[in-house]
Amino acid sequence: MAEDEKSGEPAKEKNELQIMKELVDELYNFRDCYFETHSVEEAGRKQSDVAQESEKTLKRLEEKEDNFKHKAEFLLQKGRCLNVAPDFSTVAEECLSRAVKLEPGLVEGWNTLGEQYWKKGDLTGAKNCFTGALQQSKNKVSLRNLSMVLRQLPPADSNTHHGKQVMESVDMARQAVQLDVTDGTSWYILGNAYVSLFFTCGQNPQLSQQALTAYAQSEKVDRAASCYPELHFNRATLFQYEEMYGSALGGYSRAAALDPGWEEPPEREKQLLEYLGKVTELIQNKGKVKARRLRTMLSNLNTSALGPCSSPQFRSPTGRVGSLEPRTLSSLTHGHNAGVAALGKVVFSLASEGRMAFTFGMVDSEESCIVVMVYNTADSWGVLIGDTVVIPEPQVKRHSITHKDKVFDFRSIRVDSPLLLIVNGKKQNVQSQIAASVSYKPQSE
Repeated sequence: MAEDEKSGEPAKEKNELQIMKELVDELYNFRDCYFETHSVEEAGRKQSDVAQESEKTLKRLEEKEDNFKHKAEFLLQKGRCLNVAPDFSTVAEECLSRAVKLEPGLVEGWNTLGEQYWKKGDLTGAKNCFTGALQQSKNKVSLRNLSMVLRQLPPADSNTHHGKQVMESVDMARQAVQLDVTDGTSWYILGNAYVSLFFTCGQNPQLSQQALTAYAQSEKVDRAASCYPELHFNRATLFQYEEMYGSALGGYSRAAALDPGWEEPPEREKQLLEYLGKVTELIQNKGKVKARRLRTMLSNLNTSALGPCSSPQFRSPTGRVGSLEPRTLSSLTHGHNAGVAALGKVVFSLASEGRMAFTFGMVDSEESCIVVMVYNTADSWGVLIGDTVVIPEPQVKRHSITHKDKVFDFRSIRVDSPLLLIVNGKKQNVQSQIAASVSYKPQSE
């Protein structure tokens, strides 16, 4: 009889540890699926509600601590419970370090300890934990966490290009998705990896499309993913760079609603609205240049300003060889205008706060005004009022944006590099270009 009682002890212990695991799983579910049980209007309460649930769960775990404090599984659950908060916890780090010492094969222990190191700012320590977990078993959490860390770590040595690490990070995120195609978080992290690769390695439009597809897939396979404020913010950043301003504003606005304590989304939304407002106003009043001065500026605007574009040997950005025909702004069609050049005088330029492109306005011989957005410009590069600018084979876009009772309607020309412009008859030197870097939120991917 005594032997029977003894043999029942491990089963009871296992059962209690299982109950503890379920409690902590419920806590994570409460955090990650908060908006399935709460409205977006309650977003401001989310952090305090999660903290409250975390305290309740921790209290229930600590009631059993005397019996289990030397058990790896108990230490793991206590560490996970404390890890639900966004900030680093010394107690969580201690619990998780002890758990993996007691049981080195504890993959979840290594992953959660890695997250604590990350929160502490020790990216190398975090990377070692995730790599260690992968050595135990290939799993999606380690892979996607490693994807994030690789993008934030500086290159291992001066010979390693950061782009190489970003490409590795995309590969890790892809592997995580392959292990479970129904996991919205893995798809979302793959989207972020593509955004990073897009900006690091030459802004290939295909990468931008892959990022948007991954974000869409994340929302499709996982309802909770559509409530990640970071997903909306990061996607809006990409939309803004792609000049999809209505979608960008909607994304910033949604991110702000889902996380009212996060200051950056409403700030970006406000900056973009102000930018669009200024652009619209400056196009309408031609940069406020007085009529007489404008006539004087335009009087010396002629085909000689085409410079290299008038040569039969001129090579267009698309690779076409041959001279370009000057065209008025009103005659340009939407999209790519092959074989022609836009020609005009600069009448305004915009200061750089919150923008992703150097922005200036140009007026042609008919006194039509259009805004030009030049990407990947060095800080030292710019054009001055009165400069003559030629844009070979211009890419024209029409914008019609409505957001929160504000309406913007204008045409623009997108130029992907200042090297594509002719200013005052001259090509621009290579120092005028620098790759754009855009900040998106990686911390709590």
